Amino acid sequence: MRQAEISRKTLETEITVRVNLDGSGQSKLATGVPFLEHMLDQVARHGMIDLEVSAKGDLHIDAHHTVEDVGITIGQALAKAVGDKKGIRRYGHAYVPLDEALSRVVVDFSGRPGLVFNVDFSRALIGAFDVDLTQEFFQGLVNHAQITLHIDNLRGENAHHQCETVFKAFGRALRMAAEADPRATGSVPSTKGAL
Repeated sequence: MRQAEISRKTLETEITVRVNLDGSGQSKLATGVPFLEHMLDQVARHGMIDLEVSAKGDLHIDAHHTVEDVGITIGQALAKAVGDKKGIRRYGHAYVPLDEALSRVVVDFSGRPGLVFNVDFSRALIGAFDVDLTQEFFQGLVNHAQITLHIDNLRGENAHHQCETVFKAFGRALRMAAEADPRATGSVPSTKGAL
């Protein structure tokens, strides 16, 4: 069962994440940050994973700690759910358009955290959501999922569209990378024999 539940509590946030890598794209999200929930719903739906996130954070300050810590906790859950990585494809990639915007995301369950983030948002806010938090979310996620992640928004004029293509493409790439490879059952997808 490629599922995991992680709870994480700090002086700034209290978060519980449940993930099922072999789900049907269902999500149950309560973070206090509506735009983040909209983006996480895209990851679940397009990644075909079931994702539950419950978060309470110091939103009276701003959304930074909540968004970053949700990324951290989802990363921990992904690492636990994928386990020893035997039989997975390891690599995944996706291009996703939304009207004028186009993004490419590439994932490697490498065991090494790394983020390359190339998104030049057309404005600083999407509603009340600070676009800088997008990178903070993914940095927290890759550090704790132990994945390498390349995110490139290739074009876009509408910041909402730019961000949504990133999250949709991440979902699709994650799905591909975490999928079982029927030709590699029981083997780790690395010449080292470990990831």
